[in-house]
Amino acid sequence: MADLLVGHLVPLSNHVQEDASIPKIPLSRGRNSIGRNSAPSLTDKRLSRNHLSLTAAAADASSADLVVEGSNPVVVTSGNDRKKLYHKESMTIRDGDIIELIPGQYIFQYRKLCGDSYEKCSNGDEKAEESSRKRSHQLECGENGSNSKRFKGEVEGKSDDGGGRVEAIRHFRVPNEKLPHTFRLLNVQGLPPWANTSCVSIKDVIQGDILFAVLSNYMVDLDWLIPACPTVAKIPHVLVVHGEGDGTLDYMKRKKPANWILHKPPLPISFGTHHSKAMLLVYPRGVRIIVHTANLIFVDWNNKSQGLWMQDFPWKDQSNPSKGCGFEHDLIDYLSALKWPEFSVNLPTLGTFNINPGFFKKFDYSSAAVRLIASVPGYHTGNNMKKWGHMKLRTVLQECTFDKEFRKSPLAYQFSSLGSLDEKWMAELAHSMSSGFSDDKTPLGPGEPRIIWPTVEDVRCSIEGYAAGNAVPSPAKNVDKDFLKKYWARWKASHTGRCRAMPHIKTFTRYSGQKLAWFLLTSANLSKAAWGALQKNNSQLMIRSYEDKSEESDNAGSRRNKLVTLNWQGNRNTDSSSEVITLPVPYELPPQPYTTQDVPWSWDRRYTKKDVYGQVWPRQVQLYAAALQDS
Repeated sequence: MADLLVGHLVPLSNHVQEDASIPKIPLSRGRNSIGRNSAPSLTDKRLSRNHLSLTAAAADASSADLVVEGSNPVVVTSGNDRKKLYHKESMTIRDGDIIELIPGQYIFQYRKLCGDSYEKCSNGDEKAEESSRKRSHQLECGENGSNSKRFKGEVEGKSDDGGGRVEAIRHFRVPNEKLPHTFRLLNVQGLPPWANTSCVSIKDVIQGDILFAVLSNYMVDLDWLIPACPTVAKIPHVLVVHGEGDGTLDYMKRKKPANWILHKPPLPISFGTHHSKAMLLVYPRGVRIIVHTANLIFVDWNNKSQGLWMQDFPWKDQSNPSKGCGFEHDLIDYLSALKWPEFSVNLPTLGTFNINPGFFKKFDYSSAAVRLIASVPGYHTGNNMKKWGHMKLRTVLQECTFDKEFRKSPLAYQFSSLGSLDEKWMAELAHSMSSGFSDDKTPLGPGEPRIIWPTVEDVRCSIEGYAAGNAVPSPAKNVDKDFLKKYWARWKASHTGRCRAMPHIKTFTRYSGQKLAWFLLTSANLSKAAWGALQKNNSQLMIRSYEDKSEESDNAGSRRNKLVTLNWQGNRNTDSSSEVITLPVPYELPPQPYTTQDVPWSWDRRYTKKDVYGQVWPRQVQLYAAALQDS
C-alpha cells in the first residue's frame, strides 16, 4: 500500500446500507492488499491474508484494478452486472461498485475521495457530507492546515524542520558483520518500500536449522505465530516464557504443539508482569540472542514502529573453555531468575543436555557488542541492587567515558506506556541515565529529559486509527499530571516514514545533535514497576516486572565507536581511531516540544472525532487471530 489516501472500502450490511459499526478500509495510491487481519473486521480464516489487491487505475481514483489473489472467489457487482471472480482473475471496478469478499458476506462498496469529500455520501445527509469533507481534508492537510507539512513530509520522506535527510532510512545499509553493533526496525505493512529498507520480519529472525528455542514475551498468539513463521513449528524443542493470563493460557495449552513447554515466571510482588521480549535460538553452530520490542501478535509485527537487536555466538571450545564475560554473567543471572522447570533434550550430533540457565554458559559471548540490562521482580539489596533495573544502567554507565560534548547533554525517553510517576522518581531515574564520565574523568552531569509520546491526533490519523491507542495503554490519571507537561515531545518520524506507525518500540538515549553517547533498546516502559524504585533510604531497589534491554555505548575496547542517527551528516573518515555506527533511531532528534494545541494520548478518554476508519473511541480491538471465547 502506498502513502496517499485516495478512497475507502465502505462496509455494507446485507441490506446494502452502510454499516457504521464496522471500520472503513482506507485505500492508498498504488497497490492495496486486502485480506485477513488487514482490518479489524477481517478475521475469518476463509479470507486469505492477501485475499485481493486493488490498484488505483486513474489519477482521481475513479476506477481501480481488482485482482483476486486468494483461493476463494470474490463477487463484484457493477451496475446491473454481478460477476464471480476466481484466483488471479481481474477486472476494473468503478466508484460505487460493490465487492463481496466471500460471496454474500463481507460486503464493501468502493468509494473514491473526490476533492475534499466522498463522491457519494450516504443518504445525501448534508451534515455527514460536511463531516466527511472535513475528515478527508484533515488527513491530507492536517487539522486547520497546521499539520500539512508533517503529512506531506512523511509521504516524501522529508523532515518538517529541514533537519532530517530525505528518506534517510533508504540509505541504511549495514554489512552482516556490523549488525550486532546496531539494531533494526521491524517492517510495517503499507509503507513505501524505502521506509522498510534494512527492516526485518519475523521470518528474517526465526530461520534456519534451529534445534531448540526459548521465546520470551508478554503476549503470544499461536494462531498468528505459527502460520506467520512456519519455521517455528519445525523446531524440535520450544520453551515459551510468557506473561499471559488464565483465559489465554488455557487456550494456549489446548492449541500448542506437543513439543512446546509453557512457563510463566513467578511474580512475587503484586501488579508485576513478565514483559520481556527476547528469543534464544540454538543452532548446531551456536546461539542467536535477540532482544526486541514486539509482542508475538499480528499487529505488533505489521502495524507499529518496533525495534530488534540480535547477535550470533559460537559454541565454546570445550577443550579450552573461555572465562565468562559481562554479557554472559548478565544473561545467566537473568535466565536464573525466570525459574523454568529443568528438562532434557537431545540435540542431533551434539548430545543430550539438561536445559537450565547453566546450559547457556556453553556459548562464547566474548564478541558481544552490547551489554544486557535486565529487570527482575523483588526487593534487591546490597550488591544485588546494582544488578537490575536503572541501578544496573547506572553501574554500567559509570564504567564508561564519553566525549566532552555529552556533558549535561539531554536525554530522550520514548516508550508506549506511562506508569504512575512523581517528580522524586523522575529525578532518581535521570540520575542513573546521566551517569558516566567525560575524557577528563569529570562526571557528565545531569541531562534534561524529554518524553516522546504520541498525541491524540497522532493516534487518530495513524495507520490503525484509534485502534493503535489500545497499545499505548496509559490512563488520564497518569498522563495528566502537571509536572509532566515540561517533558512532552512529539513523535515525529518522517525520515523513517513512520509518522503514522504508532510506536510500540521503547528506547532511551543521551544525545548531542545527531550523535549518541549511548542507546538503550528495551521492553521497559517508563514506570517504577519496570525500572525499579529506591526505598529505605536508597538501600533497597523494588522492581515489580521482568524486562530486558540491550545497551550500546560509544565505548568499545581500545577503539571507541561513534554512535550517530540516520540524520547525521558528518564525515566517516576523519578519525581512524573511531568507527561510525549508524543506529536507525525511528524518531527525529532533538525532539520537538508539544505546542499548546497538542494533547497527549490517554486511552481511557472518549474521543468523538472520527479516525481514518470513520470510528470513534473507545471501541473493541481484537488483538488475537482467534476469538478465544469462541474456541
